[in-house]
Amino acid sequence: MRTIESILASNSPMQSLICDHREELCALHEKVSSLEVFVKNFEKNNVFGEMTDFEVEVKEVASAVEYTLQLRLTETVLGENKSIGGIIGSRFFKGISNEWTHIEFRKSFRQLAKNIDHVWKKSTKIQEKGKQVSKESLIHDFSSSNDILNVNNNMVGRDDQMKQLLEDLTISYSGEPKIIPIVGMGGIGKTTLAKEVYNNKSVLRCFDVRSWATVSPKHNRKEILLGLLQSTIIMDDKVRKIGEAELADMLQKSLKRKRYLIVLDDIWSCEVWDGLRRCFPTEDNVGSRILLTTHDNEVAHYAGTENLSVQMDLMSPDESWSLFKSEASSGEALPYGLEDVGKQIVDECHGLPLTIIVVAGLLKSKRAIEDWESVAKDVKSFVTNDPDERCSHVLGLSYNHLTSDLKTCLLHFGIFPEDNEIPKKRLVRSWMAEEFLKLENDLEGEAEKCLQELVDRCLVLVCKKSLDGTKMRSCKVHDLIYDRCVREIVTPRKSHACIRL
Repeated sequence: MRTIESILASNSPMQSLICDHREELCALHEKVSSLEVFVKNFEKNNVFGEMTDFEVEVKEVASAVEYTLQLRLTETVLGENKSIGGIIGSRFFKGISNEWTHIEFRKSFRQLAKNIDHVWKKSTKIQEKGKQVSKESLIHDFSSSNDILNVNNNMVGRDDQMKQLLEDLTISYSGEPKIIPIVGMGGIGKTTLAKEVYNNKSVLRCFDVRSWATVSPKHNRKEILLGLLQSTIIMDDKVRKIGEAELADMLQKSLKRKRYLIVLDDIWSCEVWDGLRRCFPTEDNVGSRILLTTHDNEVAHYAGTENLSVQMDLMSPDESWSLFKSEASSGEALPYGLEDVGKQIVDECHGLPLTIIVVAGLLKSKRAIEDWESVAKDVKSFVTNDPDERCSHVLGLSYNHLTSDLKTCLLHFGIFPEDNEIPKKRLVRSWMAEEFLKLENDLEGEAEKCLQELVDRCLVLVCKKSLDGTKMRSCKVHDLIYDRCVREIVTPRKSHACIRL
């Protein structure tokens, strides 16, 4: 790209050489620029299985363009004036009119254009494959927020709340945009419910645009706006450099006269809502909805449309047991003797989904009744009726059952910003660089095994997967687990190695 741009520059010393080839150079420049934009738009999300190899191919073609142009220019200089000895000066280029030179340049342009066209056809196929994933939806397929659709939630229970929310989103389908808060304590399943309806087929059919942003206590307003914009425009570096005010205006204009569904996950204060609400147009947006999740009833009352709030309560005993079985044994019947102990453990979780899931993850790989009885004893020892405290104790219990390597790897999530979605490759390579794992061979393979084990134990959440669903692309931890990691980091114990910050 830099070689083409320097040749095309108005003050370039090569102007006399390329005057007869400007059209081919401009076409070449446009094609390479288009491929660059395409790769940049997918670099961050990279949800397609073949994208890694494709990026390499694009970079190889771009390098070939640079190399071929430089080679042809050098050959021309050396062929026309051997006495110069390879030194390229603007004085020489003014005299070039050799027909052979023009023929060779045209051949090079044709071959380079052919190579770029081949790669561009591949990029088109990748885009089409992406569109097939959510072809029932009219949203743009470049949205990182919509990669949430690649991960199955498999929600257990919550049938009443699910039915109510779907009706509020789709059946009551008239009037100006409505705000629907989902309210409940941490770990109760607000985000899981929001994801479930976001991915529902009836919702896909109802909205022109859907977009998701996680807010969190230490939110970055610009990043939220950029995340929401990815559902309505194709992102590039120019957009990312724009200021907050202009981004907010751009978002509002991009949503005008469209039926949109916006999810703002984890809003902590009324002030945060006030800072975002002006970005969402209300005229000519009939049927649009904004879904909020929050632990704060004051935020729900302040922001929500009257009578449209969804209150998340603790799970019933039957729902709790179903959730536990789905996580601890993939819904299959438990071996003899484990069911009674399992029900005792579930009773002590008092219907909080996160607590149930974490304990189930701890027991998933254990089938000895002694192990289950030991966990049951530990859970029963938590003398508190406060669900938050009980959840914290269970997280600590699960953490204590990890190996030292897994403890260190889990704690590493605490050095990233809260609610940050971390690319798997970045996380794994960070673990390797920090020398958390002691193996000398196949460190990356071992790191990926550790990450998968933390996922299996329900301590790490998968955010994005490859198109075929076989590869993890990014992950994060629940904010309660994140809080636990931060506490462990700032007060290091002998049971785990300190993380180098």
